[in-house]
Amino acid sequence: MTREVPSYPFSDTALAQRLERAEGQSGARFVEARAAAFPESGACWIEIAGTYAMYDGVRSPVTQTFGLGLYQEVTGSELNQIERFFKDRHAPVFHEVSPLAGLPLAALLSERGYEPIEFTSVMYRPLGKGVDLGLFLNEKIQARPIVESEHAVWGETVARGWGQIPEFPDLFSDLTKLNPYRKDAVSFMAILEGLPIAAGALSMSGGVALLAGASTIPEARKQGAQLALLDSRLRYAAERGCDIAMMCAQPGSASQRNAERHGFRIAYTRIKWGLTD
Repeated sequence: MTREVPSYPFSDTALAQRLERAEGQSGARFVEARAAAFPESGACWIEIAGTYAMYDGVRSPVTQTFGLGLYQEVTGSELNQIERFFKDRHAPVFHEVSPLAGLPLAALLSERGYEPIEFTSVMYRPLGKGVDLGLFLNEKIQARPIVESEHAVWGETVARGWGQIPEFPDLFSDLTKLNPYRKDAVSFMAILEGLPIAAGALSMSGGVALLAGASTIPEARKQGAQLALLDSRLRYAAERGCDIAMMCAQPGSASQRNAERHGFRIAYTRIKWGLTD
């Protein structure tokens, strides 16, 4: 039997717009879940010039923008509005910017006192019903979406997999409480001999499947749990009409190499800009 070879779309502005919109909308849904679960948090988001600006708390990694300059030209006036949104909430100002937004935007950010603080490889691969993903799975590991009663164990598994992250002390306990309110996200677990050993998440928006948050508990690593989670999430998304999967990783990292081994290509390297004054 001949394996179907999917067609990769070109890494152009149209693709960047789809990928950045998917991640921006996922962030917006996360913020809405925060507002529903913790009304006192003040979590909210706005859209200005096609850019999603999100506030999820002063220290949250979700507090930033996506899509700046990709959907229409951004001027000082729009940046003033976006910066005011964050400063009114005493939050730092961060923008995740695709290089396809163009050099004039980079120059404008530099002029206003921004500095690049982080690089991210944005990766993608095509999906489609019936496409053979070509993954060699450990048959002893079952990966599947969680059921309603498993939110707590899912959160515990994520926490054990990622370990302690001192920058975000409440992240994992909050995820457990936020998940039931997230409308676009599906949480997955990998199970070996009846025990959860890995966990991950999937968000779907505009035909794009965003993979995030996958981790394996230390004692169960190198047995194929991550592959099982990847296969399960990709198949789930393809069955629901997604034609592209995306994930993000630090350039040159093990996560990037693993993604490339399993059909992902680098669409572009994104820069995170931070306002220094």
